[in-house]
Amino acid sequence: MRPSQSLLDAIERAVPALLAIPAARTGVAPAPGRWSPREIVGHLIDSASNNHRRFILAQQQDDLVFPGYAQDAWVAVQRYRDAPWEELVSLWRGFNLHLARVMEATPEAERKRLRQRHNLHLIAFKTFPQDQPATLEHLMQDYVDHLEHHMAQILART
Repeated sequence: MRPSQSLLDAIERAVPALLAIPAARTGVAPAPGRWSPREIVGHLIDSASNNHRRFILAQQQDDLVFPGYAQDAWVAVQRYRDAPWEELVSLWRGFNLHLARVMEATPEAERKRLRQRHNLHLIAFKTFPQDQPATLEHLMQDYVDHLEHHMAQILART
């Protein structure tokens, strides 16, 4: 299945389940140092933002080398724990619908073009061997896998 369709399927499954969680429970972290559901969704919005840039730049460069970002700092600075739950879910949904369109609009040859130089071993959710060529499609699918991992975390807790 193409990453764009995997993403659309994940959005369709997640949104009703997320909105069914009482908002009062979404700001509560399961333990000190762990993110609340609001913070996890916020982190996924940050991930969408960073990967949106990567998906576009990858079509304009010969490698898949991108900066990482300080995930905990991004979540803290944006105070996702205090943001309205429905607003976060709506933003997450809209951003990911856009990313699915970006993925779908990416020509197959560009998605599957092998890149010898990449840093997916550093920035990807699932470790990708540094000594193997990677594709933009690997990065796109990794994005979806990361999203599904965090959705499972939220839904298992609530």
